[in-house]
Amino acid sequence: MRPLVITAFMSLDGVMEAPGGEPGYRNSGWTFQDIEFDPAAYELKGREQEEAGALLLGRVSYEAFAPVWPSMTDVFPRYNAMPRYVVSTRLESDDERWPATVLRSVEDVAELKRTEGGPIIVHGSATLGAALADAGLVDRYHLLLFPVLLGAGRRLFSAADKDKQALRVLESETYGNGITKLVYDVVR
Repeated sequence: MRPLVITAFMSLDGVMEAPGGEPGYRNSGWTFQDIEFDPAAYELKGREQEEAGALLLGRVSYEAFAPVWPSMTDVFPRYNAMPRYVVSTRLESDDERWPATVLRSVEDVAELKRTEGGPIIVHGSATLGAALADAGLVDRYHLLLFPVLLGAGRRLFSAADKDKQALRVLESETYGNGITKLVYDVVR
């Protein structure tokens, strides 16, 4: 079974909405504001690209990435070349600028996990990430925790009333700019 990895930029209070400047959120672009750039803090992002066998996105993230990522061949060359999937009940078809296979449900993601290939990486996609976690499909979290409190916004984890889930720390490191890398395996 292919591992499913959620990767996210997250504030200390759990917000992951619009880290790169996506419109419509009052704190949009919060990862670049008041935090000094340290390339070491983003090493995990390069490693994810090398290890990934497929990219999985929710509709909102896909619609934000599709017009931008295809032209970023120097930053995201592997994501532009690998199979991409978007989970949506609304999309009729994928964006021709950045083709992806449309999946209709969390159950479809469970089927995708049963196929051959490398890890499935989920970028952004707060609603999808929470649904996948609630369904018990997440195997690992790659989090870059930023030293900021945003107060409001979409959060990585749902508020569903569910049983405790243990995690095992695989990596943790805090960088000079205050960003902390946290890599957790979900304990089954």
